[in-house]
Amino acid sequence: MTSIAEQTGRLDATELSRLVKNKEVSEQELLEGTIERLEKVNGKINAVITPMYEEARIQADRNPVDSVFLGVPFLIKDFLAEIKGVRFTEGSAFLGEYVPGEDSELIARFRNAGLLFVGKTNTPEFAIGATTEPARFGATRNPWDTNLTSGGSSGGSAAAVAARVVPMAHGNDAAGSIRIPASCCGLVGLKPSRGRVSLGPLYGDVFGGIICEFALTRSVRDTASLLDAVSGPVAGDPYSAPAPVRPYAEEIAREPKTLRIGFSATTPLGDDLHPDCEEAVRDAAKLCETLGHEVEERAPEYNAMRLWNNLTTILASGVSWTMQDWSRRLAQPLKQEFFEPFVWAFSERGRSLSSTDYLLAVQDVQAEVRNYSRFFETFDLWLTPTLGQPPVPLGTLSYDGDPVDLRRRTARFSPFTYIANATGQPAISLPLYWSRAGVPIGVHFTARTGGESTLLRIAAQLEQARPWVNRLPSVCAV
Repeated sequence: MTSIAEQTGRLDATELSRLVKNKEVSEQELLEGTIERLEKVNGKINAVITPMYEEARIQADRNPVDSVFLGVPFLIKDFLAEIKGVRFTEGSAFLGEYVPGEDSELIARFRNAGLLFVGKTNTPEFAIGATTEPARFGATRNPWDTNLTSGGSSGGSAAAVAARVVPMAHGNDAAGSIRIPASCCGLVGLKPSRGRVSLGPLYGDVFGGIICEFALTRSVRDTASLLDAVSGPVAGDPYSAPAPVRPYAEEIAREPKTLRIGFSATTPLGDDLHPDCEEAVRDAAKLCETLGHEVEERAPEYNAMRLWNNLTTILASGVSWTMQDWSRRLAQPLKQEFFEPFVWAFSERGRSLSSTDYLLAVQDVQAEVRNYSRFFETFDLWLTPTLGQPPVPLGTLSYDGDPVDLRRRTARFSPFTYIANATGQPAISLPLYWSRAGVPIGVHFTARTGGESTLLRIAAQLEQARPWVNRLPSVCAV
């Protein structure tokens, strides 16, 4: 006879909340089942680095009864979004045992949605990188194959969701950090439009607007309902995304119109795609065509190398700013021994740049964004593989002393995701393909700014046409 922990571990957040509201299971039972599953697999995948069991038990007794995700256990990535009274490290030894004094706006919205915070998940130092292998906490392992990366930088969240610890978890995205681990772990990973989810109260414009907050899920309906719950600006936000016509949870019940979709089986920087990734995107293109959409092999026209070089300049400046911000907040001087070698090297590049260099890079990125965006005057969506390679072995993206070489290897691994961060457009990774080795390979759709509704409608259509929910990884809590 299966336990409550095993039964509920297979369900998405929407169904779990329905069970709680109908009193078929209690919030406390869901929570204890989640803790049981986490304890069962976390030693194998190293997804959660700060348990919050007692805080979650207290929260369960105070939850708003009319919340959309009443009683659903949830995990918070240990980066950017701060929880009052809970250790916050951003994967860095420099932060020590820092404890925030207030909640981020997103945390308040997660609470109002009825979610119970069970713990905080692993991330690379300052969320820099396409793999989650921080020196402070060790590598997070992919539940499909523990020798492989779970992706980064939301790799801890992705591994826990894939292993059926929780149905969804928080993530954020500066160059693909939601979508990369979604692809590696077989999940739904949406990066919303710029300004859709507030970064307040501590932050407004982070790295020139390239960072977005949201989550990783196993079902499209969970993605849609969670976006409804957390989206919308607060006073003082520097950006706001176009308001949706109707709730996203209603959008997924609507058949998408015939969409014009351009797809690419080559990378913008001219690197080769792994054959499995090429097969994944061509397979997805054929599937979209069978569903009635107009599909052709076309890509945006822009200077990809110019965009990449200038975006990495912005990122280097951003890393330097991040470290200086923490130095000021903690009233501690920056010392090289507190940081990982690549982070320190990348920050040195940032410190070598002037404010003029930074603004010129922003100008040049924006120029290429205008060129790129002309594609969406004709096409509704751009379809690519999420990654250029299947999940790589742990250590493949380690720093070898040459920061330029690591950035280039990272670009070969993730040749598409950073573009939507530069443009501010929404993009989603969907688990539509598995390699011959049995690991997931995501496909990636990008829409016009404000086009989350289009992404969610086609995602729901594809999920129905080729369901992925019953695929289970080798390390699984159910």
